[in-house]
Amino acid sequence: MLNKKPEVEYSEFLKLDIRVGKIISAELIPKSRNLIKTMIDIGESEPRQILAGMANYFKPEELIGKKVIILANLKPRKMMGFESNGMILAADVNNKPYLITLERDVENEVPPGAIIR
Repeated sequence: MLNKKPEVEYSEFLKLDIRVGKIISAELIPKSRNLIKTMIDIGESEPRQILAGMANYFKPEELIGKKVIILANLKPRKMMGFESNGMILAADVNNKPYLITLERDVENEVPPGAIIR
């Protein structure tokens, strides 16, 4: 059974800044068992650093070049001495992440920073 959360008003949903991002680099965080540090192009002047707890499921080099969906306006959070400025969205199936990515036939048409509505 799904863990159902309370309904939210559309105005609450509009507060979320969900965007397409392209992972341009990824590396393991030293001394961490599960964190990967990614740099993601979301259409801003500089790539954004986002940490993701996915090292048990993905090798950093497998992530580079993927167009993923991110939550851009999540408050920054420090983990293992690094600041994360957003969240990569993934489906959670039995505690295993499945990245939400663009279909290959449209990924060249959707630029980093495109807004998800």
